[in-house]
Amino acid sequence: MEARLTEIEEALSSVEARAANVRAGYVYVISNIGAFGERMVKIGMTRRLEPLERVYELSGASVPFRFDVHALIFSKDAVGLESQLHKEFAKHRVNRVNARKEFFRVTPAEVRDALQRYAGQHLVEFTEEPQALEWRASKAS
Repeated sequence: MEARLTEIEEALSSVEARAANVRAGYVYVISNIGAFGERMVKIGMTRRLEPLERVYELSGASVPFRFDVHALIFSKDAVGLESQLHKEFAKHRVNRVNARKEFFRVTPAEVRDALQRYAGQHLVEFTEEPQALEWRASKAS
């Protein structure tokens, strides 16, 4: 009976650990001024080990220029952090019909300020000015 009880406790512990990991991931803040203008960011999250893969995927054939990364924040509760940011900027959401479209009419600086409140010490680096290399090179041509 004790062995079975230990087995059940270990199984419950495993389930709790997996549930905690489901919330872990990276919150990203990206923009694409060539496609959407200067006051538009996408705030999303990914559980991928290499979060830039998601950004590269989004930069695929459906937009004329690559996305610029303003921030990648690892969080044990990335789901919660992303949700807080989405609530903060809900009035600025571009598509209010489809919540899976995570674009907001705000500046990167506004997102940075919110991240400093929510992510605190987890916010290691934030790039406010997008490089937009492809877009700038195309404008210059």
